[in-house]
Amino acid sequence: MYDAFLLVSFGGPEGPDDVLPFLENVLRGKNVPRERMLAVAEHYQNFGGVSPINQQNRELLAAIENEFRANGISLPVYWGNRNWHPLLPDTLAQMKRDGVQRALGFFTSAFSSYSGCRQYRENIAAAQQVVGEGAPEVDKLRMFYNHPGFIEPMIERTQAAFAQIPAERQTSTPLLFSAHSIPMSMAGNCRYEAQLREAARLIAEGIGHPEHRLVFQSRSGPPTQPWLEPDVGDVVKELAAAGTKDIVLVPVGFISDHMEVLYDLDHEAHDLAGELGVNFVRAGTVGVHPRFVRMIRELVTERMSGAEKPALGTFGPSHDVCPVDCCKYEPRRPT
Repeated sequence: MYDAFLLVSFGGPEGPDDVLPFLENVLRGKNVPRERMLAVAEHYQNFGGVSPINQQNRELLAAIENEFRANGISLPVYWGNRNWHPLLPDTLAQMKRDGVQRALGFFTSAFSSYSGCRQYRENIAAAQQVVGEGAPEVDKLRMFYNHPGFIEPMIERTQAAFAQIPAERQTSTPLLFSAHSIPMSMAGNCRYEAQLREAARLIAEGIGHPEHRLVFQSRSGPPTQPWLEPDVGDVVKELAAAGTKDIVLVPVGFISDHMEVLYDLDHEAHDLAGELGVNFVRAGTVGVHPRFVRMIRELVTERMSGAEKPALGTFGPSHDVCPVDCCKYEPRRPT
């Protein structure tokens, strides 16, 4: 049924001159003040104008290719981004030239939302229109927030973070799970928050530390627009005021250590905690953990062969084909 694999991701700038054009792509049509865009641009310029996400995707692609080769999967691997090169229209055009007719798409988001699923499907459809007749079909693989191949590596990463806390303080250390905030109007028509809470519960129970909280970060909308809360910075302040000595934070909403992890957590949240006298330990993301890479291969083989669909917890496996109104979102445009 399938003759290629497509990694679909967000994209990021790879030099100072890329930053503003990249952010303009990200924010096109969104009601985000220009001052906010320029502030985010400074975050990237602090890292030389280079987002780590593209290199992380290259490493993931290489790991996937090796995993496919070792297990007899002969699908060629492609990569296309929403916001920066390699852009999806260019990738689909290359796939067409290579004779690809139908590909399996893996989105670098574990959770269902407009931004993490439906918008990527819209991006693919728009790219297919650009490419025109003969553009390859792309069927997305299911969301993997409760797949053992995601949860098990995150348990391992979280255990490694707790190992950095003195043993006598570990049981009293607050455990926070962080994800990108989204507008409440977007959250109301998807399972983003429920899936995040389920993944956090599974990880927390997996390390034997069931007391935990879900926090949010990186909001970019106007102050008048309600977004998912609480903000990670507010919770850090609250815990510090209560006398907390240590915090372990798990960036469960991200699969790699890209800019919103490095800046918003490792810089802003970490520095805030330090100013308040709190030891802040951030767990790693799954990255190219071998179990996670194997999970991607398993998602491919289950679709191609009808194999069992493993899922932890109470929700069961996510759907393969999204309903028509799945994660629908119609943002209010600026007037």
